[in-house]
Amino acid sequence: MMKDINNSIQEWISKILRPLEFVSKNNFANLPKTKGLEKALINLINNAPSDINHIKEKLLEFSLGLEESSLEEKKERIAKMLKLLKSLNFSQEKKEVANSEVSEKPDFFTWGISRKEISLETYLRYKEILKQPVQFLKGIGPSIAKKLAKKGIHTLEDLLYFLPKDYEDRRKVIPIGDLREGQRAVVFGEILKSGTSQLYKRKIFYAQITDGTGFLTLKWFNFNERVWRKLLAPGKNIFAIGEVSRFGKELEIIHPELIEEGDEDKLSVEIGHIVPVYSSIEGVSEKYFRKIIKSAIEEYGDYLESSIPLEILKRRGFVPLNVAIKNLHFPEPKEDILLLKRGESIYHKSLSFDEFFFLELALGLRKGRIKKERGIKFNTESKLVEEFIKKLPFELTDAQKRVIEEIKNDMAKEVPMNRLLQGDVGCGKTVVAFISALIAIDNGYQVAFMTPTEILAEQHYYNFRQYAQLMGISTALLTGGIPPTKKREIYHGLSTGYINFVIGTHALFQEKVEIKKLGLVIIDEQHRFGVLQRAALREKAKGLIPDTLIMTATPIPRTLALTIYGDLDLSIIDEMPKGRKPIITELYHEYNKNRAYQKAKEILKEGHQAYVILPLIEESEKVDLKAVTTYGEFLQKEIFKDFKVGILHGKMSSYEKEKIMHDFKRKEIDVLVSTTVVEVGVDVPNATVMIIEHAERFGLSQLHQLRGRVGRSDVQSYCFLIAYKISTDSPAYQRLQILCETNDGFRIAEEDLKLRGPGEFLGTKQSGYLEFRGADIVKDYPILLQAREEAFKLIEKDPELKNYLILKEELMRRWEERLKLSEIA
Repeated sequence: MMKDINNSIQEWISKILRPLEFVSKNNFANLPKTKGLEKALINLINNAPSDINHIKEKLLEFSLGLEESSLEEKKERIAKMLKLLKSLNFSQEKKEVANSEVSEKPDFFTWGISRKEISLETYLRYKEILKQPVQFLKGIGPSIAKKLAKKGIHTLEDLLYFLPKDYEDRRKVIPIGDLREGQRAVVFGEILKSGTSQLYKRKIFYAQITDGTGFLTLKWFNFNERVWRKLLAPGKNIFAIGEVSRFGKELEIIHPELIEEGDEDKLSVEIGHIVPVYSSIEGVSEKYFRKIIKSAIEEYGDYLESSIPLEILKRRGFVPLNVAIKNLHFPEPKEDILLLKRGESIYHKSLSFDEFFFLELALGLRKGRIKKERGIKFNTESKLVEEFIKKLPFELTDAQKRVIEEIKNDMAKEVPMNRLLQGDVGCGKTVVAFISALIAIDNGYQVAFMTPTEILAEQHYYNFRQYAQLMGISTALLTGGIPPTKKREIYHGLSTGYINFVIGTHALFQEKVEIKKLGLVIIDEQHRFGVLQRAALREKAKGLIPDTLIMTATPIPRTLALTIYGDLDLSIIDEMPKGRKPIITELYHEYNKNRAYQKAKEILKEGHQAYVILPLIEESEKVDLKAVTTYGEFLQKEIFKDFKVGILHGKMSSYEKEKIMHDFKRKEIDVLVSTTVVEVGVDVPNATVMIIEHAERFGLSQLHQLRGRVGRSDVQSYCFLIAYKISTDSPAYQRLQILCETNDGFRIAEEDLKLRGPGEFLGTKQSGYLEFRGADIVKDYPILLQAREEAFKLIEKDPELKNYLILKEELMRRWEERLKLSEIA
């Protein structure tokens, strides 16, 4: 009886939540377009079960007069209703737990989890079992194992984590008389007749079935006639699953999935449930794959032991890992299919929490360990810094001054600095980095500055060298392209301490490089380096732990900064140097791009310079290089006849690139045609126009980075985006419009993150650093914050995880390599 009441309450909550969640999603985007909401809500509230009379009044109060309310008041009322209903939903779940019979559901939240905690030995044994190849599972031979391997499924654990991409509602068999066109349905009927016929010169096989309420035709265009005649003999009863379509006056299903009436094995998996839908695996049918997954869940699902303490899961309302995985593959019929389809069920959320918790635990451990390390206590009252600031031809911005103070505070402590310096292109990070370097050098230490590309290393070297020459500091550039004799000279200068400041690429952390007294490591564009590379450079400081300053011109939304740089302190330069004007950005279609080139020519006539950027197509770099050179020639001959055009791309030697950039800086080149090698670091204040061809092929953040190459003086600058083959109402066009509306890198980054996901956004897609099996750091951001809070709380309580050996073991298994945690183990 209690169960029936609870079910009716749950059912009602689910009904009323649907319209409220619909109008509130995406910051109430659907609310202004929705009509009749007040009437619908009042009707639902009046039909609520009597057991919740205590909140009916409150809900009616929020609903009455909703249509006449202002938009802001509507939002406020709906938010309050959602909060009230969700609190009711949660208390209802708790009530169900309290009332559930112990014999039927032994424990945790009605999900039947054993109270008994397993030992570390048992946990390790479980992990070994899950590491077994998929062939250990009944029904998987060498041939199927090979097909699964193509999808990244090698072990039993991989198989359990291969999650459904969608769900199909097969809980009810629909009477044929109730079928609607376009509906995906399960039907059951007796075969009246079957055979072959001609349809538009094609031979088809058909079967007509009935269940007494109507008639339905099943059709196949690909078939084995002998097999089909036997399977679909008149008089047999059969289940058919598929999408209903119409042919003339008749309803039909093309190529339905079939299950014979007596086939209990298939019926138990395929019908009467919410059925999982997986991404297709070549050579393995959907039906057979579901059978494989069912075996895996039944035999090995419980070996996915949840190592997060149960009190944390209970406190946050999540379920253990094995429960989440089981229910993601085979949800109970009572589950809300809409939540499952949207990836918002309690099981999806629990998996996200599990993944985020371990990431944040790893970051918390790193942060805790760094705080315990003994670093260098620098004297930050530096004469060199004072002299340098006096010699600068401009005044530092308030934001720069604030960040310098934050860095000084860090460097004055014994704990090693681990700081991320974030700031939009052109905000003056380089000067701040150089001031940090001067403090270290004034204290008798050396500084290493690492960049992801040679051209960026060269740019930084020339910028820093100007500053260094002012201050009498010895600098060197170390990249793969430096001649061997020069390299030997640099190695010697670094090992003897003669060179104070070295700038380079990954060549800096090669074994041959010895740095006598490394005190500060500066890393530019951190997201292009793995954490291991970052650690490798720090290891050059023998016996010392140098301070680390990481810089990025990619404005990283707080969402991501928390996730990726959770072990770092954050400084943001959020102010541009005085006198800078916002860059005017305009979007052109291919057919009117001549207007952009005409405007560019007018600006060139005033004595300014321009960039023309072409996309670098990874799949065919050779073709792209030819395109850059040929397009450069075309521009010189046809468009910019009266100006000097230069070409720059990544395949040129260091000397060639240096010469081109030198000529461009000295105004010997008016128009620089380039690939994206100019994305970061290149600084030519006289360049005030940028034309980006095929703008639709770039991410928003990359376009913003490129645009930041102009607008580096007090002269008005322009960026012209040229898009090909996109219509004005397409998402690609709307996306590019964002750049025309704003110069705010953080807003652009947020949009880019929503559109492209974190892997693409950060360029980490290949590195494996941010690969989650279920979590989505944009959609699941609130869960990330909960995971962070719980993980950091746990580290505070037990910094070495001495009382959580299984948790520590699982943490090392997942993140040791990706986050260089071996020193903690």
